Amino acid sequence: MKIVVQVRLYPDAVQEAALSATLKLCNDGANLASVEAFQRRIHTKRELQRLTYGRLKALGLSAQPAIQVARKVASAYATLKANIRVGNLGKPGSKRRVKAESKPIQFRRDAAQPFDDRCLSWQLADRTVSIWAVGGRLMRVRFGCSPQQHVTLVAHRRDESDLVHRDGKWFLYATCDIGDVEVKEPDGFLGVDLGIANIATINDGTRHCGKGLNRVRHRNQRLRAKLQRIGTKSARRLLKARRRKEARFAADTNHCIAKQIVTEAERTGRGIALEDLTGIRDRVRLRRPQRVTLHSWAFHQLDRLIAYKAARAGIAVVHVDPAYTSQGCSACGHVAKANRSNQSTFRCTSCGFAEHADVNAARNIAARGVAGWAAASLPSAA
Repeated sequence: MKIVVQVRLYPDAVQEAALSATLKLCNDGANLASVEAFQRRIHTKRELQRLTYGRLKALGLSAQPAIQVARKVASAYATLKANIRVGNLGKPGSKRRVKAESKPIQFRRDAAQPFDDRCLSWQLADRTVSIWAVGGRLMRVRFGCSPQQHVTLVAHRRDESDLVHRDGKWFLYATCDIGDVEVKEPDGFLGVDLGIANIATINDGTRHCGKGLNRVRHRNQRLRAKLQRIGTKSARRLLKARRRKEARFAADTNHCIAKQIVTEAERTGRGIALEDLTGIRDRVRLRRPQRVTLHSWAFHQLDRLIAYKAARAGIAVVHVDPAYTSQGCSACGHVAKANRSNQSTFRCTSCGFAEHADVNAARNIAARGVAGWAAASLPSAA
């Protein structure tokens, strides 16, 4: 299992200037290679490297960085092809898809650049790195990280790391291979109902309210609209400064919720059952104000966080069909739209069972998780 550890770099003024020049040169080379790849329809790593290696070297890149630039471009085209294949850029002939297919991929001046161990070496005991740069190798560039991240880097760091410049700060994204943890046989399942009013509800009655997150989103939405109407240079600067603040807040909220869910599953020896919400934005038809809320709902991020934290702890995770989990009674199984009169109230019209609607849905998800795990564990027929 591979994870990414993010560490903060603290270069001095000279080192920062060298890192900026290095990223600019690498991305100039990437744009050059991208044009060649687009014109000649060559997208494989080996062929693109053979085609552009000499020109990248003439541009000022050393041997290994030139190879990394060609590989970055090839990976970008592979990602574009995959997105087109699964329909993420729309149907054939759609405006977005035509735009993506009609011109070479462009790389920003400060786009991330991968470095392997030939270009980047870690001195973990001293918390410094040495990294290839345009004017010569930079030695003893300081980095900072938490004690837990430092332990992970010492024990599991592998392969390449990405140099990232974001909001005036420098980071290294280090790839760590921690190995697979054997999944324990679960003693039942923890059903998790994902939602907007309540971000996550567990079948034991625990609810993680989304009121605070939604309040932040609505406030930011009003503030963005106000600044966009003003349109001055100062307003645009404020918009740029705040563009990732909401995303960071939502990610931190999801991290905390995922950690609590995985900790509870580990404490009780249970697995985790989640709804398979793939494609929900395409299936659901809502009014415009509700559409904004749905499209800002970070359910996929929370799902991924729970999955990777559970994998590290050896906890089983199953995804179940979400159909009628909110309308079905967890006591008698009766399904009816009238069972759920509003967002929070569930009262079965058949047996009279009453419960919070999200808790009832989480119980149905837990039951489906048990059935799904049992079906997956059965030996296959000869």
